Amino acid sequence: ARVLYPGLPQHPGHDIAARQMEGGFGFMLSVQVTGGEAAAIKAAAHVELYKRATSLGGVESLIEHRASIEGAGSPCPTDLLRLSTGIEDVEDLYADLDQALKAGHD
Repeated sequence: ARVLYPGLPQHPGHDIAARQMEGGFGFMLSVQVTGGEAAAIKAAAHVELYKRATSLGGVESLIEHRASIEGAGSPCPTDLLRLSTGIEDVEDLYADLDQALKAGHD
């Protein structure tokens, strides 16, 4: 998987994000799933803690397959999952995402 997050030094927007974002880089990130669209959709279907929804500003962790929401003609990569991290335990969220990504390849 490829992680897209402006807090990572290798992200193309890191320098501008570091100048503009005070106190951190936020809790949204995207993951391009190895295995393409089918693996991404399957992974999103296998999360247990993340809720499959589109929203911003809540306290729960969310996951969405953006291309499915936008529909045909979307410029969003079909292998991309967007995640918004809430207040759940970080280790629990990591374990949930890990098992879901593995399930996406079964």
